[in-house]
Amino acid sequence: MEKVLGVGGYFLRAKDPAALSAWYREHLGLGADENDLWHQEAGPTVFAAFDSDTDYFGSMNQQTMLNFRVSDLAAMLAQLHALGADVAAETQDMDGIGRFGWITDPEGNRIELWQPA
Repeated sequence: MEKVLGVGGYFLRAKDPAALSAWYREHLGLGADENDLWHQEAGPTVFAAFDSDTDYFGSMNQQTMLNFRVSDLAAMLAQLHALGADVAAETQDMDGIGRFGWITDPEGNRIELWQPA
């Protein structure tokens, strides 16, 4: 059976695509080259479906949520806070899985940051 090799892209609708792309580039380092390519490090990726009434994604209007792996969650959240990003006050630790934190982009999309165990 043929299988996909990895995530090839993630596309967001935006009221101001240029501004939102710049926010992701400046805050998270995504799309930093002339073709908006991001060369990610190898590592685990979770693909999971959630109940349609979950509040885990934040707004009920948000149908998907990005989850990015980070090496140091505390440092990343502090950096994002210093840049003025909307950083959730809470974090979560899951034994054997890692630590989680959340931010919201300027258009209201909740993003999860994951420091794997």
